[in-house]
Amino acid sequence: MATLTIKNIPDELYRQLKKTAEQHRRSLNSEVIVCLERSLQRSRSDAASILARVRELRTKSLRPLLNDRRLSAAKNIGRP
Repeated sequence: MATLTIKNIPDELYRQLKKTAEQHRRSLNSEVIVCLERSLQRSRSDAASILARVRELRTKSLRPLLNDRRLSAAKNIGRP
């Protein structure tokens, strides 16, 4: 496995990384690797897969909206 040395990390970034590592119960090194992996995975998403996911979500949201008329009708089903 390769070794990477990072120099001149801003103090605030270092503090954030250290805090996040503690919250996730990871070493600082492991936390940096996870952050890098997540960052690179996001950038690899191709436009076609994103567009397919957007279209899928849109079709799910095309259901009729709930309004007062529909809510009253639903409440009155089976009532004399």
